[in-house]
Amino acid sequence: MKFNPALQLAQVAEMIGAEYNGAPDFLITGLNEIHMVEAGDVTFVDHPKYYDKALNSKATTIIINKKVECPAGKALLFHDKPFDAFIQLIRKYRPFEASNVNISPSAEIGEGTVIQPGAFIGNHVTIGKNCLIHANVSIYDHTAIGDDVIIHSNSVLGADAYYFQRRPEGYKKFESCGRVIIGNRVEIGALCSIDKGVTGDTEIGDGTKLDNHCQVGHDTYIGKNCLIGSHAAIAGVTRIEDDVIVWGRVAINKDLVIGKGAVILATSAVDKTLEGGKTYFGVPADEVRKKWRELAALRQLPDLISSKKI
Repeated sequence: MKFNPALQLAQVAEMIGAEYNGAPDFLITGLNEIHMVEAGDVTFVDHPKYYDKALNSKATTIIINKKVECPAGKALLFHDKPFDAFIQLIRKYRPFEASNVNISPSAEIGEGTVIQPGAFIGNHVTIGKNCLIHANVSIYDHTAIGDDVIIHSNSVLGADAYYFQRRPEGYKKFESCGRVIIGNRVEIGALCSIDKGVTGDTEIGDGTKLDNHCQVGHDTYIGKNCLIGSHAAIAGVTRIEDDVIVWGRVAINKDLVIGKGAVILATSAVDKTLEGGKTYFGVPADEVRKKWRELAALRQLPDLISSKKI
């Protein structure tokens, strides 16, 4: 998420009740969690295991719960609860906006687009030309949709990220302030859910088609001209490159890359990054020929065990 206009270090410190190390007018241009940070961003770290990662990341301002030396060219904000301070900033600059109409007056809808009865179009949504939004689709705030897009009934675009921090008293929600970005000529089946980014964007590229009942997690990138079969479950911060085919009931773990042109056969479960241009199958998924050889060998085990008993 970007701040417009940019904020100053002293200003943010006063907002969240933190001490700071850096020039008072040090500029903060955006807010991002550690997976998405870039120069100008503020991020947070609250566990010693991740101090070095945060301090050496692209983020130029870090909210941290320990007094440490400030890296060159950066600024630090010292706070007892960095996670809570970060959420405080999100709530201030991307607050929830209630709506009492089906189509927000702040939404921008292109020429030739049809919105069927019962669809909800949230605040600051943009929809391109010649789209078809079927009945009972919900498009949350700040979602951006390209031209010639079809979204079938009861799909949800922009629901909050499934992201919580465990506390002794229970789970603390990581408030989502990212977006969903849909390219041109995308088709999204019925009953799909595409979560917004935590602080960045969840993106689906031009020409990609989703079947019914697909789940796309926060901050995931799906490239151009991909096919995603029904009941696919794609976890957050995953990157699926162009021309990938994911068949039905495939589960893909978080933080992985699926290479360009890969094919993942139905009912597979992916727990590691996969090279492009190959076909995969199984739980866990592996190259299909290797997996079939393994299955053929397993079928021989009963006979082998029986022969040993004899």
